[in-house]
Amino acid sequence: MGQICFQRQSKEQSAVQLSVECGACWFCCQHRKMLSLAPCLGIGNLLLYSVNINLCRKAHLSISRLVSNYVVHHQYNMHVAYFRQLPNEEQCAITFHLASEKYKINRVFNFFRDVTEDIDASTERMRANIEKETKKRMAKKKKAKPGPSSEQTATSESAPVQDELPEVSVRFFDSDKEQDVKGIAFSELLNRVREEKNILLKILDDDFRIDFNSPAVQTVSLPQSILAGFYVYPSKLELVFADRALSEFRWFRGKMPKSKKAQQIEWVQIGADFSYLAVPEDVGHHLKFMCVPKNAQQSGPSSEITSVGEVQAGPGQCPFDVRHLFTQTKLSNEYQFRMVTYNILADLYADSDYSRTELFGYCPNYALHIDYRKQLFIKELMGYNADIICLQEVDSKIFDSDLLPVLRLKSYDGHFKAKGKTAEGLATFFDARRFEVLEQQGITIGENLESLEAFQFLWNQIKSNEKLASRIKERSTAIQATLLRSRQNPTKHLLVANTHFYFHPDADHIRLLQGGFSMLYVRSLYEQFVEKLKLEREHFAIVFCGDFNSTPECGMYRLMTERFVGDEMADWQSNEEEAVRGVTLSQPFQFQSACGCPKYTNFTVGFQACIDYIYYQSDVLRVNDVVPLPSEEELLAYDAIPSPVFPSDHIALVASLEWAHKSDGSRTISEQ
Repeated sequence: MGQICFQRQSKEQSAVQLSVECGACWFCCQHRKMLSLAPCLGIGNLLLYSVNINLCRKAHLSISRLVSNYVVHHQYNMHVAYFRQLPNEEQCAITFHLASEKYKINRVFNFFRDVTEDIDASTERMRANIEKETKKRMAKKKKAKPGPSSEQTATSESAPVQDELPEVSVRFFDSDKEQDVKGIAFSELLNRVREEKNILLKILDDDFRIDFNSPAVQTVSLPQSILAGFYVYPSKLELVFADRALSEFRWFRGKMPKSKKAQQIEWVQIGADFSYLAVPEDVGHHLKFMCVPKNAQQSGPSSEITSVGEVQAGPGQCPFDVRHLFTQTKLSNEYQFRMVTYNILADLYADSDYSRTELFGYCPNYALHIDYRKQLFIKELMGYNADIICLQEVDSKIFDSDLLPVLRLKSYDGHFKAKGKTAEGLATFFDARRFEVLEQQGITIGENLESLEAFQFLWNQIKSNEKLASRIKERSTAIQATLLRSRQNPTKHLLVANTHFYFHPDADHIRLLQGGFSMLYVRSLYEQFVEKLKLEREHFAIVFCGDFNSTPECGMYRLMTERFVGDEMADWQSNEEEAVRGVTLSQPFQFQSACGCPKYTNFTVGFQACIDYIYYQSDVLRVNDVVPLPSEEELLAYDAIPSPVFPSDHIALVASLEWAHKSDGSRTISEQ
């Protein structure tokens, strides 16, 4: 016998390790919380506290759900049977709440029936399950009664049995024809339900109206960490047959009573949006989230879930809170827009034994957990009031479940480009109130070296070096491109590029080649859009953002700002076996770095340098202002970053750009 410990593993290890409780890890702390909450969850301490390791698989599946959240409660209407068949599925889910004092039963039943099955077989299976449950309930009631006296026993032998189980019946009934529906396939029954709306499901003494494919909450969960002063929202919310934009959301807070029974919490409503900004008054309280799924025609049963943990005090003022003082409002000038580029540190790289002990060993483990960090970087991003946001190291799950749904609440839209088969990639967001997206695409550079026409001249120069060619082809480096049109001034167009170059110390030559290929790709798109949309070049600008993993002394910075890199560049020789010889690079655009070359944009114990940039066309755009970066003292407060107040090992760059050429009807005004 032993206690169960959920040790977080690196991404290469998909299984969760079960071991004797260490008493110190994050999951063990959650496990101890669950022990104290076992009574209000309706489970025994034994399940949580002492599980035979031979049963670890089932125990893990059960307990991991409880560690994350309380059980989801769905509020099903009485006398309604919910039938749900998802597209391309051969099964129909049936759910109904059956309550009968006569049969001593009050519970929700769930069945899954194959649509090819005869409905007589379906009703018999449901009848058998309901009968089994009623027998069990009545047996419990009989066992709970005090034993009869001898006199009562003698009387009962001559009297009829009062608690004898009545007959259980389950049938489908056509209310128009006033007859049972029998002898047809379940799929035919569903067709009749869709078309006629007159089929009832009769169970025991009750009639159930059949509600087919009404909006429903399929999955909902809350984060394990909720901090005052930060946004909280469902870590997962999956709706079926529903429109999230039309659905209703509500937040409640409540204090766990001394009885430790969650059902006795007195709830007070505190919010009515998908997300909620937790306030200091919430500290020490549990939160409850409720969703009423809706579409344009109807509403479905509401679902609610309670946070397993209480709201905790936040880390206090973060350095980005000070930076937000410079971006308190959105830009309103039609010729200005605010850019952000930010490597947010993928959970893929932060949540591993190596990261926790070596790479970021100076950072407390809790501050590396994605449930903690995402609260910080989402609040940070929203506080910059940006018009365009370029992100790197975005976990695909974070894009889908966190960034996109939360930023959409603030009128942003965006798209994601994975880095090859890696579970992280690039994300670009834009304020849909200010910009209209005309095109969005992205490529993995290595996968297109031999096929993309724009790459062929440079590829032919290097492909004879087999080690070099193999290494650059195997890289998952991607580039993302978004073509935007200003809604306030439709003559203005932006081509926003976003990338994250290869990181290895001996790969300056690879990064420089990636820069060359990136600019060939961007240039080909630029020329294509000029031709296709008949754009005027003074009203069409490129902004190229990203983590280039290149310092200002490297060839990439020279390529962007000086437009040419010769074959003598030291970067070409960063790896002797893969050395690049006789190759020069050039690009035609006048780029400058909007934030200049700050001392640091990446700051860990092992490496500090400027490697992130917002490159802009200086002949078409100009810098209006730059948000100051954190001081070195702030970066060193916890030795380095990430830390409890910095969610990433990188620093966000924020700059406002302005069009150099103002369009006024048919005239163009150039400002010097």
